[in-house]
Amino acid sequence: MEEQTITAVEVVDIQFRPGQKIYFFDPNGLSVKAGDHVIIDTARGPEYGYCTGGNHKISVREVVSPLRPVLRIATEQDERIAAGNLKKENKAYEVCLEKIAEYQLDMQLVSAECSFDGSKILFFFTADERVDFRELVKNLANIFHTRIELRQIGVRDKAKMVGGLGICGRPFCCSSFLDDFQPVSIKMAKTQNLSLNPVKISGTCGRLMCCLKYEQDAYEDLLRSAPKEGSFVDTPEGRGTIVEVELLRQRVKVRLEDQPETIVSYPNGEIAVLRSGKAKKNDPPIPDDLAPISGAKRNVRKDPEEPMFLDPIKFIAETEAEEKAEEAPSVEEPRTQQEEKAGRHHRNRHRKHRTEAKDAVPKAETPKAELGGGENQKSGNNRRRRHHNHRRKPKQGSAE
Repeated sequence: MEEQTITAVEVVDIQFRPGQKIYFFDPNGLSVKAGDHVIIDTARGPEYGYCTGGNHKISVREVVSPLRPVLRIATEQDERIAAGNLKKENKAYEVCLEKIAEYQLDMQLVSAECSFDGSKILFFFTADERVDFRELVKNLANIFHTRIELRQIGVRDKAKMVGGLGICGRPFCCSSFLDDFQPVSIKMAKTQNLSLNPVKISGTCGRLMCCLKYEQDAYEDLLRSAPKEGSFVDTPEGRGTIVEVELLRQRVKVRLEDQPETIVSYPNGEIAVLRSGKAKKNDPPIPDDLAPISGAKRNVRKDPEEPMFLDPIKFIAETEAEEKAEEAPSVEEPRTQQEEKAGRHHRNRHRKHRTEAKDAVPKAETPKAELGGGENQKSGNNRRRRHHNHRRKPKQGSAE
């Protein structure tokens, strides 16, 4: 029998603390329901967690190996240990704040977490620069008699751990449902035509709001099909210039050329772009005789494949190309294969006769004694050869 390929795995969703990332764990034969408290196996040892999703199957591709198991459903003893660790974390947070002020360290404490077995206390903090906290760690270790670890995090991670309300009135996206932070750039605010005031486009953490990423793909798709601001267009009421583009509504506001004080809003399908973008000095003028297709309704076409309006610039370019093609001289038809073969034969015979005539001319023999003589050489071949080889022998009788 052929082995069946496993494509789905049964998992449960576990969250260590409210608002943090959700991880997949192997139920290990247990039936876990949403809301149950469980003890799971992690790289740091047994940990206490909350079940946010009961037993369900997911694709193997979504699983990050190794898939650690759920050890057991939390017992009363486990609940008492978790409650004791919570009190220990609150006390450690207050003591650490006092020690930070005592040592005058430039750091902001965010939270303190205690492992389930009480073997380690982890402190999270933010700082603008590198902080030397070695003395702080030694002091805290002497107080709590356990392993102390300090970890620096970013301002976005701080907002995710602390939580709060955004300018929209809802809880922070990062602390409610976002698992990972997506990169956000100022270009997204420009694409969405938002105010570049940092106060309006920044979150509580001081960075650009994560929600700018949500609608970026939709805005990019609309920008590809929407006309540009400043374009010269033709409308059912005459020609004009686009003064404003409404991407989401897919409409444009046009200032009519004949009535400069009148601004009319049109859907994108009722206008024809004659010149895209703002006019430049070198742009050719728009001819008046190339008007759009006439008709009772300009947005109605007889042929669905026919463009709604004629593009004057494209029409002129095509006309000039056709005129040049008519004036160009006709190209000779290619020769036949027999004519091409005869031409090759004639060229080969001419090359052969030229080589034979060159070989028939005898070469002048020059005595070797004349090559080193000091007298004027009468042979031009000898002079060229001596100059080419850059050799000059001493004159006879001048060695001593």
